Parts: sequence; structure tokens; C-alpha cells
Amino acid sequence: MPTPHNNAAREDIAATVLMPGDPLRAQYIAEHYLEQAKLVNAVRGMYAYTGYYQGKPVTVMGSGMGVPSIAIYSYELFHFYDVESIIRIGTAGAVSDQLTLRDLVLAVSCATNSNFAQQYRLPGTPAPTADFGLLRQAYDSAQAMGKKVYAGQIFTSDVFYDDAGSLAEWKKLGILAVEMESAALYLNAARAGKKALTICTISDCPFTGESCSPEERETSFHDMIELALQLV
Repeated sequence: MPTPHNNAAREDIAATVLMPGDPLRAQYIAEHYLEQAKLVNAVRGMYAYTGYYQGKPVTVMGSGMGVPSIAIYSYELFHFYDVESIIRIGTAGAVSDQLTLRDLVLAVSCATNSNFAQQYRLPGTPAPTADFGLLRQAYDSAQAMGKKVYAGQIFTSDVFYDDAGSLAEWKKLGILAVEMESAALYLNAARAGKKALTICTISDCPFTGESCSPEERETSFHDMIELALQLV
């Protein structure tokens, strides 16, 4: 069912979607990991490809940057395309001192400064949380593949250039990493009765100034991609 943001037919989208932020990373994954990959959406340059991984259908689609962007795409996938699981495969900045460049993080839950949840008119504050089945499968798969992963709470921020410098305050609560999408994804999944998980690669370290290049972010985070594909 086409939407203003996705012109794929319903049957062109698989039940499991891998969702990087960068649509060019979606293209890279389709070209290097999927068989019979077919471009099924290019509206606004937000590429979606559907193909097969080890005989199983899977779609990989960009989400764009920030809560509003992933909120639109994930909502439409859950509600209009019968998607059951969305696995975000994105980048994050290290907040915890134990993390270094290229480390893998499984987002168990998300703290956030976003107002996204206000739409639900809840008499309290929700806790955006990953699907435990996907989380356990990802952790067990990482162990079997010999990949070290960190699991815990991350921070979904609406602000990239933070004038208040608030990461130091979030660090006190044991936050592992900061990114800009997962809280909305988790809340959309919860509201729809569907499943979601974020697997992040540390691409920069705000407290030390270390970072990966744009080219590295787009094409070289293979551990994250290969782990996510185990969940298909």
C-alpha cells in the first residue's frame, strides 16, 4: 500500500526490515549481502531494497536522521506494510568510558529528551524498550559469532549540536551511547504490538574527539550488519 513516503507495493516489503539511518548504507547492504535484491522504494531518496539472505526474505531501508524521520517510516512499515520486526542498524556516540570506536551496542532501553511519547497522553513516563526475543537472539548470536557486544540503556537525543553539553549528565546514569532514533522506533513498535531492536556501532567518541569517516560509516561496519542478518 503506497504512502506519501514509500511507493512500494505491500508484497514488496518483507516481514523483517533492517533499518540503517543512511539510505546509501541500505544500498551497500543490498548489494553486498542480499541475493536477488530489488529496489522497491526511492521516494525522497530513501532507498528500500528487498532480497534474500540465506533463502529468507528481508528488506533493508533507510530511516533518515532523528526521531521524526524514523517515526514516519517505521509507523508506515508496521501499520501499512505488515512488517513484524524492525532492526535498527545505526551509528552512535560513546558516552560510557568502556566503549571505543567500532564497539557494538545492543540498546535494551532508551532514555530520551524527545517529546514523541506525549501523543499517547499517558499518565506517566513510558520506558522505550527493545523486544526481549530479538535482544536475546542478538546477544546469543554475537556470542556464537565471537563478537563482543555491550547491552544496556542508550540515550535518544533530539539534539546533535547540544548547546547545554548534557551528555556528561546522562553519563552519570550509566548511559552507554547516544543516538537520535531508537526511542521513537521502540514506542512505535510497542504501540503497534510489533518488535524492534537497535544494534549500534560506535562511530565517534564525543568526550575524546575520535570518530570514523563518512566512508567508514557507510561501508565498513560489517560486524553490525552480519549480526543483524542473524535475526532474519
